[in-house]
Amino acid sequence: MKQWRVSNKFIACLAFLTLSLPLQAQMVFTDDQGNKIILARPVTRIVSLAPHITENLFAAGAGKYIVGVVTYSDYPPAANKIKQIGSYKKLDVEAIVGLQPDLVVAWGAGNDKQQIEQLKKLGLTVYIDDPRKIQDIADAIEEYGRMTNNMHKAIVVAKEFRLRYRDIWQTYSKRTKLRGFYQVWNKPLITINGQHLISDVMRICGIDNMYADMTDLAPRISVESVIEKDPQIIIASGMGEAKPEWLDDWRKWKTIQAVKYNNLFFIPPSIIQRHAPRVLDAAEQLCKQAQTARENFTKPVTQSIGK
Repeated sequence: MKQWRVSNKFIACLAFLTLSLPLQAQMVFTDDQGNKIILARPVTRIVSLAPHITENLFAAGAGKYIVGVVTYSDYPPAANKIKQIGSYKKLDVEAIVGLQPDLVVAWGAGNDKQQIEQLKKLGLTVYIDDPRKIQDIADAIEEYGRMTNNMHKAIVVAKEFRLRYRDIWQTYSKRTKLRGFYQVWNKPLITINGQHLISDVMRICGIDNMYADMTDLAPRISVESVIEKDPQIIIASGMGEAKPEWLDDWRKWKTIQAVKYNNLFFIPPSIIQRHAPRVLDAAEQLCKQAQTARENFTKPVTQSIGK
C-alpha cells in the first residue's frame, strides 16, 4: 500500500488555514443608539428591561427565551410567570447577573443610564431598544427574530403589523387636522414632544401635537401654556385602565376648544404607552375619537357628546 507522507510545511499551512476560518458565523446588530452588538450564536437567555420589550419578544416568538423581566411586564399573560428583576427605573443588577443572560435588552428612554453602563461593565451584552416611530416596532420584532433564530415567525408578525399600520394611515391621516394635547400625567403636568412614538400615533390620526417642538421627550408644562395653545382635542392616559379623574379638571377652563366641544378622551396607557403591536389598537381608538371630535365641531355646543 502506498504510504503518504505529510511534510511539516503542509501541516503548518493547514493549521494556518484552520485558524483563519471562523469557528462560527457571527451575527452583527446595530441597536437604536448606534452601538454594534455581536452575537456568536442565537441567544437563548434574555433579560427584558421594559414591558414593551417583553411584548415584542413574545411577538417575535422569543418569549420562551426570556428569563427576567421588570414590573408591569404583564402581556401576554405568560409574561407574569417570568422572574422579576426590579422596575424599569430601578433594576436589581445582582439578580440580572445571576440569571446569566446571553442578552439584556434595555430601554434607552426609560432605564437608568448608570445601571445600564454597570451591566455592560460587568460583561453583559446589552442591546438598547428605543423606538420613536410606529414602524420601529416591526423592525424590532424582526431583529428579535434574528437574534433568537425565529425569523419566520417574526417576519410574518412584522408584515401583518406593517399592513395594518398602512390601512390606518390611509384611512385617517389625511382628514382635517386637529390641534391636540396629549397628557401623560397631571402633577406635574407632563406631555410628549414630536420625537415620542405617541406623537407618531397622533400624526396618523390627523392630530398635530401642539408640543412637538419641545426639546425633552416628556416635557413638563404649565396649565397656562395649554390654555394659551387652545387644543381642539385633549387625550389622557394616566396609570390605570380607567379614565383618570384629573382629565375632567380641564372642564373649568371653558374657553379651551376641547372643553367647549367636549373633546376630552382617554386611552389606556397599557396600549398607547407601550411601544408594541397593541399600539395599533390605540391608534384605531384614537383615530375614531379624533373623528368624533371633528363631528362635535359641527354641532351646537350644547349638543356635543364626549366619549
